[in-house]
Amino acid sequence: MSCVTATPASDLESRLEQHRSELTAYSYRMLGSPFEAEDAVQETMIRAWRAYDRFEGRAALRSWLYRIATNVCLDMLNGRERRARPMDLGPAREPIEANLNTLPEVTWLQPVPDAMVADPAEVAVERDTIKLAFVAALQHLPPRQRAVLILREVLRWQASEVAELLETTVASVNSALQRARETISASEMTASSPAELSDEDRALLERYVEAFQQYDVEALTALIQEDATQSMPPFDLWLHGRDDILTWWFGPGIGCRGSRVLPAGSANGSPAFGQYKPSPDGGYEPWALQVLELADGGIGEFTFFLDTDTLFPLFGLPARLDA
Repeated sequence: MSCVTATPASDLESRLEQHRSELTAYSYRMLGSPFEAEDAVQETMIRAWRAYDRFEGRAALRSWLYRIATNVCLDMLNGRERRARPMDLGPAREPIEANLNTLPEVTWLQPVPDAMVADPAEVAVERDTIKLAFVAALQHLPPRQRAVLILREVLRWQASEVAELLETTVASVNSALQRARETISASEMTASSPAELSDEDRALLERYVEAFQQYDVEALTALIQEDATQSMPPFDLWLHGRDDILTWWFGPGIGCRGSRVLPAGSANGSPAFGQYKPSPDGGYEPWALQVLELADGGIGEFTFFLDTDTLFPLFGLPARLDA
């Protein structure tokens, strides 16, 4: 007769669920997609549930779940192209419509709502580790190096713990970490928004929303950093410099004049807004999820994610706005 007391299903579910947010954040850093991260965590929970009778507390539950999640993510990444941002694919180009191309073969990095990956237990984790630029840099690493870097540098695991999780040696973990650090340091990291928005930052964002809705070139010029960048996935074109950005907005992008902008919380640690363009049928139709990076009292980077069909529901934004 076994001396192991079975864990009630409700208790087990509660114990597993308390790790969902941090596992989602981990899986998002590994995969670069909030939807794939949700799938990975759901698969992790299913595998944990099925195997729990063989777990029997031989390791900490958290470590065991991370082992399962890592294996799920590595399986999902097997043979797949890395997720990218437009600036990963080539230099900035002239702000003309002829340069606006889609690349169906490219899998684009997707934003994640902060609320989806927020974990009060992870107070020591810097918000920069969820930034678009950092997650994009992670995608340049081979999957196992990616896991090592996240576990060691972001989650602060000991090398011996990572070695046990990956079923390898401490020397191998340290070697992988060194190579990963070299790759990350070679990546050009863009300026990122402060971890907590100040009153000045919030006032700046209010001025931006008003200026964008008014399409006020003078006000926008005052708010955008001179060396700001803009990208619009799934288009591969990206722009560098305030002059080129405004040339685009008041040239090929003039259809955005008259847009309405709604706050959408935070994405990847940065302010996010839903942009709705005027619709020929009246009202306003979804156009982009804007993610802004603040730097030195201005806006240093615009990412306009145009896949509104999937992203607007994720960020709780309405399907359209009435006039």
